[in-house]
Amino acid sequence: MKKEILINSTSYEVRIAITEENKLVELFYESPDLSRNVGDLYWGKVAKVMPGIRAAFINIGFPQDAFLHFSDIDTTIDDYSSILGDDEDIDDDDDEEVNTNAHIVSSNRTKSQISIERGQDIIVQIIKEPVGNKGVRVTSKVSIPGRYLVLLPFNRRIGVSKKIYNYKERRRLKNIVKAGLPEGFGLIIRTVAAGQDENLVRDDLNKLVSTWNEMQSKAKDLKPPSILYKDLSTTNSVVRDLFRDDVQRVMIDSKKLYKEIKSYVDTTSPEFSDKIEFYSKSAPLFDVYNIEKQIEESLNKKVWMKNSGYVVIETTEAMTVVDVNSGKYAKSKDQELNSLKINFEAAKEIARQLRLRDIGGIIVVDFIDLYEDSNKRKLFEEIKREFRKDRAKITVLPMTDFGLVQITRQRIRQSILNRVSNDCPMCKGTGRVQSKMAFVTDIEMALQRYRGAGGSAVMRMRVNPLIKHYLTSGIINKILKLCLKHRTIIKLEVDEQLPLSEFRFLTFSGKTDITDEYST
Repeated sequence: MKKEILINSTSYEVRIAITEENKLVELFYESPDLSRNVGDLYWGKVAKVMPGIRAAFINIGFPQDAFLHFSDIDTTIDDYSSILGDDEDIDDDDDEEVNTNAHIVSSNRTKSQISIERGQDIIVQIIKEPVGNKGVRVTSKVSIPGRYLVLLPFNRRIGVSKKIYNYKERRRLKNIVKAGLPEGFGLIIRTVAAGQDENLVRDDLNKLVSTWNEMQSKAKDLKPPSILYKDLSTTNSVVRDLFRDDVQRVMIDSKKLYKEIKSYVDTTSPEFSDKIEFYSKSAPLFDVYNIEKQIEESLNKKVWMKNSGYVVIETTEAMTVVDVNSGKYAKSKDQELNSLKINFEAAKEIARQLRLRDIGGIIVVDFIDLYEDSNKRKLFEEIKREFRKDRAKITVLPMTDFGLVQITRQRIRQSILNRVSNDCPMCKGTGRVQSKMAFVTDIEMALQRYRGAGGSAVMRMRVNPLIKHYLTSGIINKILKLCLKHRTIIKLEVDEQLPLSEFRFLTFSGKTDITDEYST
């Protein structure tokens, strides 16, 4: 499979596109207001413990307290994928001794066994970015990722990526790290470490241990909440975590970024250095490789497929719903065969779109109905096969009798839609606005309540500029009719920040907003 990493730098942001067979499958953004914080370590203070929901809230200096679930206090080696940022499954080797004094506990502990109290100082690491009105999610089992290794300060087990298949190579790498690993530490050996020179692996280990020691010294001089460790930027973390043998090249259109990444790779993985290229042409990099068009398509609800079918992707607060439609596709006279082919193509596209859009949580897909159980099983296996390319943790359930497939996908970052767009200030994200006549009725009802309660006959009203135009059009316009009917003088003012469906009543002096007292 042809896999490439394309990095575009503008005056205000850096965009990193990952393509497979020239198709965009993942997209990362980095800017001052969209900086990566997954992997950052904080010296925090427990603000609240809520045994009823098995969670605590940690003050780490953010506007919202971080969420620490009790299960994240008991993290095992298998739970570090959000920090690793890649698709590596990890073998937790049984032959490695465990220090019984280390902070290693079962994930099935009862609430009474969780030792965490309000006001307690605690080191936590961010594992999920804030989504919507939810704050960041953190874990108390920290890890520090490097190019070849991930250091686990509170876990003495040595895990090895399952993608390192050669037994001798696994033993060689474990022997290398055992020789330099301090007492009381654990490690994860990453896929990219396979075949690497012993000195490179040891250097990586020494850097990680040194980083941890610096953090401990720093913590002694700081008071919570404080940051102890800042992980690499989005751009550098993508290169560190995803630049492996399967990547054919990394192309960068910024001279500064090119030199920075080239220097990093020359030091950590010199065998990959020739794969890094500087893009110097005048035409935009993302235009030449058709990335801009694919980004634009990723923001649309409707996504067309090669066979004239299409899928519609709708995201709500609770879940994401995907509908598969056949369009004009009718290649075969056999309806069941047509449905199966469309569903196969849809499974491929849906898996790509979920990765590209960073959609997490519950996803329900309404496939075209299949009547034969054998075809349902074939589709189920195809869906699972397509999702194996995804680095996030995925759970897929078999198709129900209604043709629905339920999926859960690990959520780490905000979806691409939330990163590159905001809710419309006019419709507040609903896609619909109140009709003009209904809006005028709302104004009249509020005005009637105000006057009925003995309100002043002179007042101000602020509305959106488009609404003002509608209310004042004509000789005997709508605002004049309201004034005459309710014996009121209304001074109309414009507020461009107001949605189309909102108005504000103020006293004539303009000092007091009285809208909420009289509107529904």
